[in-house]
Amino acid sequence: MIATPLSSVNLRLITTADYHRMAEIGILGADERVELIAGQIIQKMPKGPAHSALCKGVEKLLEHSLGDRVLVRLQDPIQLNPYSEPEPDIAVVHPNSNFYSEHHPTPDEVYLIIEIADTTIERDLSTKADLYAAAGILDYWVFNITLRQLHIFRDPQPNGYQRQLILRGQQSVSLLAFPNCTIAVQECF
Repeated sequence: MIATPLSSVNLRLITTADYHRMAEIGILGADERVELIAGQIIQKMPKGPAHSALCKGVEKLLEHSLGDRVLVRLQDPIQLNPYSEPEPDIAVVHPNSNFYSEHHPTPDEVYLIIEIADTTIERDLSTKADLYAAAGILDYWVFNITLRQLHIFRDPQPNGYQRQLILRGQQSVSLLAFPNCTIAVQECF
C-alpha cells in the first residue's frame, strides 16, 4: 500500500526523542528499515548487490586514503536537528575516542555525507540534499549507480546547496576537508 502525503493537513512531527522512545518500547521493530526525516518516519529501500558493493568499496577507499584522521561510518544515524536523524550510506566524521557511544554525530562533526542511489535517486538528489544543506553539511555526494556518475553538492544554504557538479569516468574530486584526498569516479564503480 502506498500512502499519499497529506499536504493540506497539519502533521504532528516526530522528534528524535519520540523516535528513540518508539524503538525502545517496541513500536518500531529492531529489524525495521526506517529513518527519521523532517519529523516523519520514512521506510528505507532494500539494498541490491551493486549498492552494497559500491558502499563497501567507497568505505575502503576513504579509510585507505584518510586513515585515522577520520571515522568512516556505514548506514549509521546522524543527528541533524531535533526532527531529523537520517542514516546515510556513508558518513565521514571527526574521530571520536568512544566511537560516538554517547551521541550520534552532529553536523559540526561531519566532513562528508555520501548516499549510494539507484531506486532512491530522486529522494537523495532533492529531499535529502535540502535536508543536509539546511543542516549545514558542507560536502554531500550522491553516487548514481544506474548512470555511473557522482553528484557533488557544496555551498549549503538554508534553501539548498548553491553548487552542484556531476562527474563521470576519469573525472575526480577532492574532499573539501581534505584537499589532498582525491577520488576518481571510475575507481568507485
